Amino acid sequence: MAKKRAKVPRLPEGEIEILEMLWRESAVTIHGAQQALGQPIGYTTVQTRLNRLVDKGLVARTKTRPAQYSAAVTPAEVRERDLETLVERVSSGRVVPLVAHLINRKGVTPEEIAELKALIEQAEHKTTKPKGGKR
Repeated sequence: MAKKRAKVPRLPEGEIEILEMLWRESAVTIHGAQQALGQPIGYTTVQTRLNRLVDKGLVARTKTRPAQYSAAVTPAEVRERDLETLVERVSSGRVVPLVAHLINRKGVTPEEIAELKALIEQAEHKTTKPKGGKR
């Protein structure tokens, strides 16, 4: 049985940049991370951010020297936390106002409409399923 990971905490922009780089690069040393970020960020700053993410359980570090760092969370796990925060902040936990705003502001493609219909169908199925598995 897979171990359930704790929810991803809210992350500062610098730590999200590190995770995005790790998702692109797979595994890197501190120096490799500094180079892959492509910005003038100091070695010790990169080291601190990587180690904070290790402490949070979001990045894995090997015991070899030099240590290799890799993401221990997926983009979807980080996105889930950010979206939950957004829904709570802008619509008091209600999904409809947020979806309505996005649809009215941006519009949606036929493919996105099909995806939304499939999600609604799944939600309807979940709410009509009797508890205990019996019908």
